[in-house]
Amino acid sequence: MKYIHDTTDFHIERNQDTGQGAAVTLGKFDGLHRGHQKLLHEILRLQRDGYYGIVFAIAPENRTVLFTPEEKRHTLEAYGIDCMIRCPFVPEILSMEPEAFISEVLCRQLGARQIVVGTDFRFGFQRSGDVATLRALQKKYGYTLIVVEKERYGDREISSTYIREALAGADMELVRDLMGGWYPVEGTILHGRQLGRKIGMPTINLRPDGYKLLPPPGVYYSDVILMDSAEESGMERSRSSDSIAAENGASCHGITNIGYKPTVDGTFLGVETYLYGIHENLYGRNVRVLLRAFRRPEQRFTSVEELKAQMERDILSGKEYFRGE
Repeated sequence: MKYIHDTTDFHIERNQDTGQGAAVTLGKFDGLHRGHQKLLHEILRLQRDGYYGIVFAIAPENRTVLFTPEEKRHTLEAYGIDCMIRCPFVPEILSMEPEAFISEVLCRQLGARQIVVGTDFRFGFQRSGDVATLRALQKKYGYTLIVVEKERYGDREISSTYIREALAGADMELVRDLMGGWYPVEGTILHGRQLGRKIGMPTINLRPDGYKLLPPPGVYYSDVILMDSAEESGMERSRSSDSIAAENGASCHGITNIGYKPTVDGTFLGVETYLYGIHENLYGRNVRVLLRAFRRPEQRFTSVEELKAQMERDILSGKEYFRGE
C-alpha cells in the first residue's frame, strides 16, 4: 500500500493502473469501526472494477485517538487498500471553501472519479460542505458520488464516541462488536525491569503512543500478533520449540496488564503482557496486542511475593478463559 503522510503535496496520476481514475473515501477514520468498514468495502469493490482506491484520512493533531497512525496504516494494508493519505490539519486545507476542496484536492490532486462518504460527512471551511454539496457538483467535476448509510448496533449508530464510552467502561466485548474486531495496541517490545523473568513469569513490555486511548488500568485477556520477523527487526535468535509460534503474523494468547505498575515502578503508563507458550527473546519485535476482556483492576501489593501470587492466579484464569481455543 502506498502511504502518503504529513504533507499536502500529494498527486495521484489519473491514468494510474487501468486509467479509471481514483475512488476516494474521506474522514477521520478513528477506530476504523464497522461504519468505516462499509466505506472501505465500497472502495475495495471499486478497486476490483479498476479504480485506484484511496483512503483520505484527516489527521487532527494533539488529541487522543483510538487508532494511532501506524495502527491505521497496518489495518488498511491488511484490507488491501491501494493508498492511504494522512492529511494534516493545516490552514491551507481547513480554510478551503467546499467547491475549491472538491476542485483542487479531490479532482486535480487525487483524480477522483468515485467519491464514497457517509451520510453525515462534512468538509471545507467551517465544515460548510456536506453530501448535498458533493451531489450538486458531481456533474460539473465529473465524478460519481456514493453515499453509504450509517451502521447501527441495536438502536444506536456506531461511532467513535460510542467506542470511547465502551472503552472507558472496560467493556471490551462491546468494543469488539462496534469495531468488528478486538481493540489493538501496537508497539515495539522494550526492555523493562525484567521482574517477570526474575520471578519465573517473563513478560513483554510496550510503551504506547502518548495519544493512544487505552481502557482503564487493569488486567485483560489478550491475543498477541508478532508483526515482523526477527530478521526484519535486526535480531538473531535460535530456533527453539516455540519459534514457530513467534513467526511473522502468528498469534498467541496472553494476559495483559495496563497501568503504572504501582508495586514496582509507577512512573509511566505501560502495556505488559505474559505470553502463553512463548519463551524466547522478543526484544525489538513489533507486536499488536488485542485486548479481549477485562479481568480485574490494577492493584498495589505489599510485596513482590504477593504480586507473584496474584500473577499466578491471573495466568491460571487466562488458561480457563482460552480453554478450547
